[in-house]
This record gives sequence, C-alpha cells and structure tokens, in this order.
Amino acid sequence: MTEYRLTPLAQSLPATVPFVGPETQERNMGRQFDARLGANENVFGPSPHAIKAMAEAGHWMYGDPESHDLRQALATHHGTTPDHIIVGEGIDGLLGYVVRLFVEQGDAVVTSDGAYPTFNYHVAGFGGLLHKVPYKDDHEDPAALFAKAAEVDAKLVYLANPDNPMGSWHKGEDIAAALERLPARSLLVLDEAYVETAPEGTALPLAWGDPRVIRMRTFSKAYGMAGARVGYAIAAPELITAFHKVRNHFGMNRAAQAGAVAALADQAWLAVVKDRIAQARIQIAQIGRDNGLMPLPSATNFVTLDCGSDAAFAKAILDGLVARGIFVRMPFVAPQNRCIRVSCGTNADHAAFAAALPAAIAAAKKG
Repeated sequence: MTEYRLTPLAQSLPATVPFVGPETQERNMGRQFDARLGANENVFGPSPHAIKAMAEAGHWMYGDPESHDLRQALATHHGTTPDHIIVGEGIDGLLGYVVRLFVEQGDAVVTSDGAYPTFNYHVAGFGGLLHKVPYKDDHEDPAALFAKAAEVDAKLVYLANPDNPMGSWHKGEDIAAALERLPARSLLVLDEAYVETAPEGTALPLAWGDPRVIRMRTFSKAYGMAGARVGYAIAAPELITAFHKVRNHFGMNRAAQAGAVAALADQAWLAVVKDRIAQARIQIAQIGRDNGLMPLPSATNFVTLDCGSDAAFAKAILDGLVARGIFVRMPFVAPQNRCIRVSCGTNADHAAFAAALPAAIAAAKKG
C-alpha cells in the first residue's frame, strides 16, 4: 500500500495517549524510579487467592467470552442479576465502549475541566464535541454538569466520585438528588473506581437498573489488579445488552477473570488493604505538612498536595521529584494544577518521597 486511507477524523487526531507511563520515563532517564507513586496503583497487591487463581488459570485456553463466572459473582456481591453487569478491559475499555455506543461526529458530551482525560480521549476518537465545566472548590460540580448537559443536549455526562485527580468526593445521596436535574435525553457515566476506599455513603444509593446512569467499577484500585485490566459496569439490562454489539468478546483473558473472582471472594484481604491505604494517606499528608504543602482530604488511594502557588511551581516540584527518582503526577488544569498528586505506597516508598521532597521544593523556589 502506498497510501493509508485513514478517515478524516483519524487524520485530524494527534498520535498521543492521555498519560506518559512511568516505564517510558524510566527508559528516557536510563534508570528506574526509586518510588512509583504516580499511577494510583495499589502497591499492596491483590489477594493471595487471586494471585494463585491467576497462576493456575490455564493460559492455553481463551477466556470465557461471556465472563460468566465473574458476572455471576459480581451480581451476587452487589445483590443484582448478571444481566445488569458488563465486564471489560478496565474502566478505560468500558469508557471506550460506552462512547462508541452513543457518540457520533458532533454529538455533545459533558465533563469537568481537568477530570480523567482518558474519557476525553475516547470522545475525541469518535468525533464527539466536549463541553467542560469548572470544578467547584476542588470538587466536580454535578449541578453545573447537568445544567450544561441541558444546555447542549449532551448524550453523555461524565462524573467521577470519588474524583481523580483531586481525591474529593460527594455523598451518594447528594448525587442522587442532583440527578433529578439530569436531562431525560442524557446518560450519566458515573466512574466509581475509588468507591471501595471512600467513606460509607459515597456510592450512589439508587437501584442498579436506574436508566439514567451507568456505574463503572474496577479491580485496579482497592483490589490491587491494575495489571490484569478488569473493570465492570452496572446498568439497566437494556443498556448492558447494547455492549455485546460492540465489545471485544475475547478482550478479557482467562487469568484476569479467575483472579477477579478470587479477589471478590476475599473481602478479608480487601479490608486489610483498605486499612493500609488509610494509613498511607496519613503518612503522605504528614510528609506534605512537614514540608509546607497542604494535603487535601482524600477518599482515594492517593493524596493531592496543594503546593501553595501556581502551576509552574507545582511542575517544578514534580520535575525535581522525578529527577530524584520519585514518580508522581499532577493535575492538568488550573486551579487544580497548583497541586501534585502522590499515590499511596509502602513505608519505603514514603521514606524515599520524604527524603527527596525538601530538595525538590528548594530547587523549585530557586527557579
């Protein structure tokens, strides 16, 4: 072929991804990070039962294209039925499918300015038109999101609760009340990736089949299986059925399915991990305070630290940490980009962060 006949849309898009991975940065630096605290991975790892199940999964076989056992286990866990549940390649993969189902060239979609950029990536990939509303006091603003949806006749509205990158959260009952103002023609895509690490009452207290919303969950955070790429969505059966029209039916590998079933069954391990995450948040917050940074309240497995100045200062601190072997990230959009974001790690990770932070701040102040 002498000419690749890409679509006009594909030709117009940049060849970029939402995040530059830590491995890419390590290759560019020619060394590994001393502490990997930027991707909100769960360093405490999955249940030992999940590890065993993944190792023994029988990798020579394709995975069950219906993810039957996992969907049944999830249905039992959540008190619903398997026809309310779709399993996919992490929330990222499911976001791609939901956008593919709803969004054509020029269709309106609403999100918060500075929220999870992978959703925006999918919307751009299908030609959707993004409309953004600002955060309010470092929280996503459901009322503003739904008002904008009414203004532009949005097909989809994206909201994360708890939020990434700020770690903030709303009570589930408050989002349920705000849903009364969601336009009848709009669907709320509610990303609950961090709900297991959030306070009681954060999850949306509505029936799983409520037709106004699709809820996204994951095994990547509290369950410690980010590398396995297991996410799931819960929604009305009519919407779940639509996913089967477009999804990759062999996208979920056998080991990932087996590991997720075992992880879900081991709620005792989840409780241990949640406690470790809570303790890690306290440690990171204290390291921040010791160095003049203000930790924001967090319902996630990371802590966002307010650097007390502007984006340039926060970026200088981030660059100083990366140069000293500490992988962290920061929000993309003002005014949230006055902060850096630090994932929960081990005691050794936190010690490395605490050792590098004062020099990074000092270098940032020198300019």
